[in-house]
Amino acid sequence: MTEADERGPVQPGRPPANRREALRKLLWIGIWLVFLGAPLHDLVSGGHTPAGTVCGWAGLVAFVAVYFGLVFRHTAKPFSPRLVVGVLAALAALATALSLTLGADWLVLFVYVAVSCGATLPMRAARWTIPAATVLMLLIGLRYDRGPDADLAIPALLGGFAMTGVRQLVRTTVELRRARATVAQLAANEERLRLARDLHDLLGHSLSLITLKSELAGRMLPGHPDKAAQQVADIESVSRQALVDVREAVTGYRRPRLSGELAGAQVALTAAGVAADLPPGPDPGAVAEESESALAWALREAVTNVVRHSGARRCTVGLARRPTLAGDILELTVEDDGSGGTGKGPGNGLTGLAERLAKAGGSLEADRTRHGFRLVARVPVAGPAGASGGSGSGPGEASDRFGSGPAGASDRIGSGPAGASNHLGGAAGAAGDTVGSGS
Repeated sequence: MTEADERGPVQPGRPPANRREALRKLLWIGIWLVFLGAPLHDLVSGGHTPAGTVCGWAGLVAFVAVYFGLVFRHTAKPFSPRLVVGVLAALAALATALSLTLGADWLVLFVYVAVSCGATLPMRAARWTIPAATVLMLLIGLRYDRGPDADLAIPALLGGFAMTGVRQLVRTTVELRRARATVAQLAANEERLRLARDLHDLLGHSLSLITLKSELAGRMLPGHPDKAAQQVADIESVSRQALVDVREAVTGYRRPRLSGELAGAQVALTAAGVAADLPPGPDPGAVAEESESALAWALREAVTNVVRHSGARRCTVGLARRPTLAGDILELTVEDDGSGGTGKGPGNGLTGLAERLAKAGGSLEADRTRHGFRLVARVPVAGPAGASGGSGSGPGEASDRFGSGPAGASDRIGSGPAGASNHLGGAAGAAGDTVGSGS
């Protein structure tokens, strides 16, 4: 399935990406051809000579072809203003010729001229060309016994000015889409800058310490090889810790949050034409990081399946905290009214999701219902058993990740005497000044 197939309904202001979208757009424009009933009836009723009937059919086909070509093509990729004016003049001339030669039933063509003006011309030009097309229709109608045709004047005016509103809506939609893309790009750039700053802070200290110890080892090597070897061992330890710090930083940036995934699900479902009923996200810090991350991945996978494969019209997401004998759990429910899965067992996405939830101490249930498909993911609020807590609230986690305890200070940044001693291995006071400053 291609990206164009997954987008769902045709979006205004965007060219059709495949034959299906082109057919939908053509059908939407073709609905308005119902007004051509009067000219068609005039042609099949036999009220004209054979030559007149042939000319009438040829003129009608040419008019519809030009109308479709102008409106259908211009809404996807605008023509040049000069070409638009030329085509509109040709449409008006053809409508005038057919109305004067074949009768009053052909005055309805001016409705399409007015609609074309509203769909293709700027507002400052459409506000006078639409009434001009209507007045021309009324003037031609004076030639016939029934006089001015007010029944067609109203559709011509309303249809023309309604199309100006539709055109403005399409333009606003295009501008909004571009603005969203710009905001997303700016957010990505800001995230890269944040990551660069954090990596600079993490690696700056470690690389400075490695450089200092390398210089110390070089000076100690001729006369004190044992002390130089200790410095080399310290360099290895600092390098390994720097690698751990970088991995933790990158993992933190890649970890999804439920609040962010709920907002993304709202956007994705709305864009796919699915009515979405979503709950608010949990309070920050109320759920262990690993549990929240697993539920966020579950929500992302479920919403992706709804958008891509279900054909649903409505999706309901529920988030509830439930007490159990083993402790509180957080339960995520995603239910839609679509066609469900293929019936050939879980796919790779659900299999990987079940493994991710199991790693977090949770579980996954996914099956068809009477009216669609239902996915239920459960995780413990406090995180998987045996862990000290995903949020770093335990002493061990705090020491390992943030260096808030004595051990953490000693292992990570050497904020006290023990830290300086661990990093420097009793080296010169210059090294102690570099890393024992509490930075």
